[in-house]
Amino acid sequence: MLDFRNKPKTRKPAGDFSDRRKFLVIFMMTCMVVLIGRAVDLQVLNKQFLKAQGNRRHVDEVSVSAYRGMIKDRNGEPLAISSPVQSIWVNPQELKLAGKARIKQMEKLLDLQPGKISSLLNENSHKQFAYVARRLNPGFADQVKALKLKGVYFEREFKRYYPAGGVSAHLVGFTNVDDIGQEGLESGFEKLLKGIRGSKRIIRDGQRQIIADVENIKEPVAGKNLELSIDQRIQYLAYRELQLAVSANKAKSAALIVLDAKNGEILAAVNQPSFNPNTRKGLKENLYRNRAITDVFEPGSTIKPFVVAAALDGGYVRPGEVFETHGIYRVGHHLVKDVHNYGSLDLMGVLKKSSNVAVSQMALKMPPKYFWNVYHRLGFGMAAGSGFPGEASGSLLDYQRWHDFERATLSFGYGLSTSVLQLARAYTALADDGLLHSVSLLKRDEDIDAQRVFSAKTARSVRAMLENVIMKDGTAYEARVDGYRVAGKTGTVKKAGAGGYTGKNYFAVFAGMAPADKPRVIIVVMIDEPSAGQYYGGLVSAPVFSKVMAGALRVLDIAPDQESTMPILLTRQDP
Repeated sequence: MLDFRNKPKTRKPAGDFSDRRKFLVIFMMTCMVVLIGRAVDLQVLNKQFLKAQGNRRHVDEVSVSAYRGMIKDRNGEPLAISSPVQSIWVNPQELKLAGKARIKQMEKLLDLQPGKISSLLNENSHKQFAYVARRLNPGFADQVKALKLKGVYFEREFKRYYPAGGVSAHLVGFTNVDDIGQEGLESGFEKLLKGIRGSKRIIRDGQRQIIADVENIKEPVAGKNLELSIDQRIQYLAYRELQLAVSANKAKSAALIVLDAKNGEILAAVNQPSFNPNTRKGLKENLYRNRAITDVFEPGSTIKPFVVAAALDGGYVRPGEVFETHGIYRVGHHLVKDVHNYGSLDLMGVLKKSSNVAVSQMALKMPPKYFWNVYHRLGFGMAAGSGFPGEASGSLLDYQRWHDFERATLSFGYGLSTSVLQLARAYTALADDGLLHSVSLLKRDEDIDAQRVFSAKTARSVRAMLENVIMKDGTAYEARVDGYRVAGKTGTVKKAGAGGYTGKNYFAVFAGMAPADKPRVIIVVMIDEPSAGQYYGGLVSAPVFSKVMAGALRVLDIAPDQESTMPILLTRQDP
């Protein structure tokens, strides 16, 4: 029987690592299997995970600016257009690693003050977004792109440009750096003009720079164009003449409105002083206020034709009635005065000489409610409804609070206030045979909201009287237009101050229409505080009316209705 208990163990020779080798091989094979399994899992079974992770790092969604609608005049001339530009923004946490030398290079290209970007980075060091420059010319943006700075990004936007500059600035207004309307029609029609922003998916590189567009998610919707009633040719003519008048008369400011007498379209609306909407450095609020539509003043004697029309239409005066003026008229404890003692005046003479005494007598013949109702139906005391932001309503005191002296002063244009636009609108009731038109800044063929205020007979009669105002012995001889019959009325209005009416500062006003028989154009001119010596409406504002009306009638191709009074210059013909 063999005894194995004491059999010696077989020892491996020194340097034998076969067990370790086996363990290592098995471990490596196991790791390979795990890695292959994981690769199969990620790339075959669950490949969406890696794709999503890659997209999170390299695919992004950005908004796309919408093109803002154009503003055009009635003939298609652009008054406001948008052009593509680039804005530059930075991630302060990334850009600060670029180094001071590279940042200074960027400042130089953008014409920024040295240290501007460094200061911006310090102020926004905890943020990931800060604008460096807005609405740059694409050429400048391309130069910055060439620097390939990490943390610098580019955004496509649109910049508003105004080809007419200061000529239409008060009317069109302007937008801010975010292309949002701030003033004028840009603000009033913001929803129509602005459009709807879109979005797209893009791919960024490791430095977060956009390297490719993937797809459009939502197409931007361009804003709609706005077609105005304005005729830019008349607008420019009115702007030029008003500018010259303000300069020649050393006036504080001025405003002018041109209306189509048949449908209430606003053909021109200009103000002085003006501003350039393409650059608003140092611009003050009082420069971009549209005085013709938003400011009010007392209309003075330009209101008198409506008093005559109201008295005639209501039967409170007869067509041939004569008024004894004597230069002064007592109303209660107050006195109404004329510049001169005009003696006996018929209705035509009342308007021709602009007698305060005579119209006061007419006003006191009319019941207060009737008198107030005529003014109210003419649009005084309420906005004209043009749609312009901040349009003035003016003021008209309720008739129940009138005393006799208030009735008298209202008849010659004190005690109520109106804008230039409101006054021009009221004159449509005389120009279009008694029909008062609504007004529009948008192009239209007809006015469906016209309302009758006076009978056609009364309106024609008053127009005929107003033609005599333009005669040589009238108050507005300077308003004549060669080849056309003109009807109109002057106003020289004392301005109210802290202590009452002053005898130093005036509004010089003229309101008129042509051709007088069948008016097509109405113009109202208001010049504030002329200080070069003359301040009468017939001497300061009437010449502006004449020049603008002559140009407007030519532009609109309206035929003359009387023979020219200008001398014909003959030139010698060579044989």
